Amino acid sequence: MEKAEKSQLVAKLNTTFKDAVVVVVAHNNGLTANQVLDLRNKMAAAGATIKVAKNSLIKLALEGTDAKGMIGLFEGPTMLAFASDPVTAPKVASDFAKVHEKFVVLGGALGTTILDANAVKALALLPSLNELRSKLLGMIQTPATRIAAVVAAPAGQLARVLNAYATKAA
Repeated sequence: MEKAEKSQLVAKLNTTFKDAVVVVVAHNNGLTANQVLDLRNKMAAAGATIKVAKNSLIKLALEGTDAKGMIGLFEGPTMLAFASDPVTAPKVASDFAKVHEKFVVLGGALGTTILDANAVKALALLPSLNELRSKLLGMIQTPATRIAAVVAAPAGQLARVLNAYATKAA
């Protein structure tokens, strides 16, 4: 890789570190090409991105970002996962690490907060933004449905009483 390409990569990574809500760092030593492809596909399906680059370039890219406190994680063969949803990348990485012992989550960053491996695993246990939105929508709609049923019930009962009197008088 030429010097111009390296500086472009560092600039691109720097922008990615600034834009990403969550970054997960993991060791990927010993993963096969198919396993890495499988991980990339799972991350892409969840809305996250995987990036592999030299540690020295990543450390340069971290300068001037909120995530620069995780520089110490970049020893040995590492892989980065980025996402705009704070839960997707940690969830996919943690699930993948459970199945593949050679993939080890080291830590990451959530905004300005530097995460260790346990914090990434704890973050993975949280529901995603879409799951939270659907639960909230369900909670909002349920009372409205109940209120409509309660309000409609007396009117229905009144209509039945009036119908009963009308048929009785005839």
